[in-house]
Amino acid sequence: MKMTDHTSSNALEHHSTGRQTVFPKPSRRAVLVGSAAFLALGLWDCARSRTTPAAPMTFEGLIEKARNAATQPFQPATIPAPDLIEKLDYSAHWQIQFREDATLYVGRNRAPVQFFHPGRYFPEPVKILIRDQAGTAHEVPFGPEFFSMPEDNPARDLPEGFGFAGFRIMRPGLEPDWISFLGASYFRTDGPEAQYGLSTRGIAVNTGLDMPEEFPRFTAFWLGPPEAENEELSVWAELDGPSITGAYRFGLVRNAAFGGHLTRISAHLFLREGIERLGVAPLTSMYWYSERDRAGGDDWRPEIHDSDGLAMATGNGERIWRPLSNPASVTTSSFMDENPAGFGLIQRDRTFENYQDDGVFYNRRPSAWIRPIGDWGPGQVQLVLIPTGDETFDNVVAYWVPDGTTEKGAAFHFDYEIEWRETDPLPDGVARVIATRQGEGGVPGDPLPEGVAKMVVDFEGPSLNGLNRDSGVVPVIDAVNGRILEPIDAYPVVGTDHWRLMFDFEQTGPEPVSLRAYLQHKERALTETWLTDAWVERGGEG
Repeated sequence: MKMTDHTSSNALEHHSTGRQTVFPKPSRRAVLVGSAAFLALGLWDCARSRTTPAAPMTFEGLIEKARNAATQPFQPATIPAPDLIEKLDYSAHWQIQFREDATLYVGRNRAPVQFFHPGRYFPEPVKILIRDQAGTAHEVPFGPEFFSMPEDNPARDLPEGFGFAGFRIMRPGLEPDWISFLGASYFRTDGPEAQYGLSTRGIAVNTGLDMPEEFPRFTAFWLGPPEAENEELSVWAELDGPSITGAYRFGLVRNAAFGGHLTRISAHLFLREGIERLGVAPLTSMYWYSERDRAGGDDWRPEIHDSDGLAMATGNGERIWRPLSNPASVTTSSFMDENPAGFGLIQRDRTFENYQDDGVFYNRRPSAWIRPIGDWGPGQVQLVLIPTGDETFDNVVAYWVPDGTTEKGAAFHFDYEIEWRETDPLPDGVARVIATRQGEGGVPGDPLPEGVAKMVVDFEGPSLNGLNRDSGVVPVIDAVNGRILEPIDAYPVVGTDHWRLMFDFEQTGPEPVSLRAYLQHKERALTETWLTDAWVERGGEG
């Protein structure tokens, strides 16, 4: 499942299939209608005739509905006209444009909302309803009047009432969109530099296990007035899947104080079947290769990744950085914690020259930082890495796994925020990792030792300012399934404000070496803790 954007705002695809569909940018036309409760004029006359009766909607009622649904058998979505939907492949779907004059303006802030047409890669219809200030909701009926398309496009033959695939919220002036909900329970924003990259989703079920992963989906959305002063819009969503149901509330903030977008989430989850691994606040990204390894082979670009590391702020105040890698087989790393302060998949390298891609701009890809609210209790942040041979598929997933039972009938409630940032919040009082490199061990000019690799880690931050080789900075390094070899060196890099840790290591068994390192001075940690798994035989892929 991979998103590759060549237009920064309109290249969107079905997040759970690995296929992409591009929505071309609509032409600029005058906006004819604005609505907070589905009022319509002109081209809406046909749609109005199919509007369902208004009904009250509250989040409490949605939670109760999800709770009751978990006691009932799962009913898979019915796809009307599946043969016609199958004809809406990449090319046919590319031709379908949402009409600018069909844009809905929702809530007191009149947020402009547009819808996605269903297609081969997102065939399951979702309901979209507009909730007014009084808490009354009207469903927006699906119909061809929302879209323009060629006369011979197969979409013209779809039956009335099919259903939308999802929606997106536009910036003022309708160009471009800044957040979208499309496919399963996936959603994402374009971050502070208006460039889509990684995604998040409502929940992850049995990810990275030796069994099929389950993809619950949002089956209905309610869009309405914001509940907080700085929010653009409120969105409520109904989640349904074979093993789980849920009710979600999203508060959407564009251009938050930290410089990016903010998503406030309240999730109530109910298990209709037992789940082996429940992944809360899951993030999904792509890593092919970076300066650490050249698994990318012959591609001309120096680095290709949407994210380059997992950052974590533990409940006891430690900051952790785990650089991503492209493994030979699926690997899962777990970081035990209690009440984590935050975690996220981060794109720390923001320098264009390190990517040289002026089409998809990996240097502009947003980072996503999960900030838990309230007591999340004990559990673990898990990082799942999946092998990939190109940039077409997402192969990185990170999420929180709570301790406790995940048997049928269990219920969970999680509140959290997602900060869509350039990079993770700066750690307090410690320097952070800015690069990880791996190569052959030994000393240049001498015969290279067999089975030995070299690791080089660079740090940057004010805690290192004014220190030199004689200041007593001590590297602290641990290895599991391996052995650290002398010499070990930590020193300021000439002409920069960086410090570098360099050491050789060897692998002592069939499993990868688990490495942990940081710099300290007078028993005080100067840097965040760097963690990774590394292979010696495979030249750095871990």
